[in-house]
Amino acid sequence: MKIEIMGPGCPRCRKTEELIAETIRKIGIDAEIVHVTDLNHMIERGVMMTPAVFIDGVKKIEGKIPTEVQIRQWFQK
Repeated sequence: MKIEIMGPGCPRCRKTEELIAETIRKIGIDAEIVHVTDLNHMIERGVMMTPAVFIDGVKKIEGKIPTEVQIRQWFQK
């Protein structure tokens, strides 16, 4: 599983990455977390606001920091 966090590396992007890493550790999900800072790549993927989170290529949230509850919902089967 690949989780991409898209943003310039601002505090909101770093907080998003921290929350996701902590939450997936708590629920036992094994995933690769990648921070994408390339503006052209973000534009190609349709990101208009950061932070944006993609899981296996699917956009889950854009323009805000997700809550732990939202993150957990992304991984429910």
